[in-house]
Amino acid sequence: MTTKLGVWDVIKSVIAALFGVQSEQNRQRDFTQDSPAAYIVIGVVMIGVFVATLLAIVGMIT
Repeated sequence: MTTKLGVWDVIKSVIAALFGVQSEQNRQRDFTQDSPAAYIVIGVVMIGVFVATLLAIVGMIT
């Protein structure tokens, strides 16, 4: 039986995965969840925030 992860746990997992520092134990835990929807939504939002931040930094420099 898998335990349901909270939003904060999913956010931490997505951030760790984006930086490439996800532990094997957490990766296995994430892949045993019933639905990947929360990971996909938070991942898309995090990448959007990353791109917006880069655009803002480039806009301030130029």
